[in-house]
Amino acid sequence: MQSGISITSYDAICNLGNNIDEIFENALKGSNEFLSPLEDIVKDKKFYFGKVNCDLPQIKDERFNLRVNRLLLHLLNNMEENLEQLFKKYPKSRIGTVIATTNSGIEEYEKSHNKKHFEIGNPAEFIKYQLGLESFYTSVSTACSSGIKAFATARKLISNGICDAVIVGGTDALSKLPVFGFHSLEILSETKTNPFSKNRNGINLGEGAALFIVEKAVNGIKIKGIGETSDAYHSATPDPKGIEAERAMKIALKEANLVPDAIDYINLHGTGTKTNDLMEANAVYNLLGCCTEVSATKPLTGHCLGAAASIETALCCHIIKNNTIIPHVYDGEYDYALPDINLITKPVNKKIDNVLCNAFGFGGTNAVMILGRE
Repeated sequence: MQSGISITSYDAICNLGNNIDEIFENALKGSNEFLSPLEDIVKDKKFYFGKVNCDLPQIKDERFNLRVNRLLLHLLNNMEENLEQLFKKYPKSRIGTVIATTNSGIEEYEKSHNKKHFEIGNPAEFIKYQLGLESFYTSVSTACSSGIKAFATARKLISNGICDAVIVGGTDALSKLPVFGFHSLEILSETKTNPFSKNRNGINLGEGAALFIVEKAVNGIKIKGIGETSDAYHSATPDPKGIEAERAMKIALKEANLVPDAIDYINLHGTGTKTNDLMEANAVYNLLGCCTEVSATKPLTGHCLGAAASIETALCCHIIKNNTIIPHVYDGEYDYALPDINLITKPVNKKIDNVLCNAFGFGGTNAVMILGRE
């Protein structure tokens, strides 16, 4: 078991708000009103998106002037005081950077033809450049599991003595390429996403970013366990039995030295596709039964791809901090062809010590993280 590694500071931005407090407050409303209909991406089609609507700071260096990086710069500005404290504790040669993304600057590249813009490593390099860091940096791009896998990489950097602290995060912006891709797979919904309903018919996409400071510390939110597996089943469809997804949760529990009943809440991957919801319901039910309280936040934010698990991790940190569970938003018509999991449709206030966050991506890549108090 790897212990003593904590999230000591964090923030996020998405369609729900410009910082994690705003996002959490709006998430507790249990409303999908923050999803916006857009008709200018796919011809003659209207789809709902989780779009960030605030003015983002500009980046003067053309190499890094991408929307994904402007989202990150917004968070760097929000976290300025905490970053200053971090630089007083550790030299910049001992602070690493790990950023999850899937799109990077592919949208800007179509106009700029600047090869730097579509580099997956661009957001991580931007953080290093912007903060003047002198240590290891990398991006992680494993589809929708990227955000949690970024934490796994950061933890290894600290555990192996390469870094004393790591700035971890995820960022993705709305882009035509993934929109067209999901539309071609016929899983992009023209209505608001409806995970675990018998009426579900696909996903809404979103955009946003989250950043975290991770270090060896007695304070903060503990990273208690991480589980990573692969289905090796299909390039775009998960194993319906959820065997490897369940195993990822078991690995995280074993590492955290916890029994399933110790989990107070699960943040579901919850995309709203028929295949993902079937897989995840099977995995959760087989391991934890129908008692553990669960919800998905993608009906509120949209699916933010490489930033999804990062934003959801920030929400999980706030769930622990505030002892309040975010409600699941759907039409209330549960699909009883699925195992009966305990979807929470109103905010729940209770003592929360351990939260499990699921992230499952294309190619059968599974990542699960358990966060909690000491």
